[in-house]
Amino acid sequence: MSSISALENVHSKGQFGDCDGKNEKELLKISETKDLLIVQIYQYKSSSVAFGNIDIDGLKLNDEPLKVISNNNTRILWNSPKNWFVVSKKKDLLNDIFKSFKDTDFAITDLSHSRAIIEIEGKYAKEVLKKGCPFNFNDLKKNNSVNSLYNGKAFTVDMLDDNPYKVRLFTLRSFGESLHHSITDASLEFGYLGI
Repeated sequence: MSSISALENVHSKGQFGDCDGKNEKELLKISETKDLLIVQIYQYKSSSVAFGNIDIDGLKLNDEPLKVISNNNTRILWNSPKNWFVVSKKKDLLNDIFKSFKDTDFAITDLSHSRAIIEIEGKYAKEVLKKGCPFNFNDLKKNNSVNSLYNGKAFTVDMLDDNPYKVRLFTLRSFGESLHHSITDASLEFGYLGI
């Protein structure tokens, strides 16, 4: 049985919006990201385990607000105090996570199929986000993440790069189509390439 992506019926490929006379490199690039492992790790308040000593794909958990730690395959996003999202291309990492975290101290939840993931790349990516979200995106740097709302839909922003800007947006699967429409609509004035 194969899974159907959250944006299967809405994400289109091609050029959209104000693309006339623009070099393709100037256009925003919007894509759906699929097949990532997404795991939420939450440390119980009653737990006294030092989480900074636990290794996930060579990375240590960090409780610094907005901070993302990463390597080529895995990113660990600070979600809130003692609460993280692990996002990885390595699907088998889930077994390692279950082995490393005792269920008496941590809640581990596989969110892989419950999220829609949109990536935006280009110099106007932050401008698109500013149109629907109250967060000050001028302060968002590479390897930062933030939880907020975009036109009333809860989402998480992961800043992958800042030259050019590249962000990954996570939202509940049920909000995926609506967020996609909001993001692509906000991108029309800059012109975008659906890839």
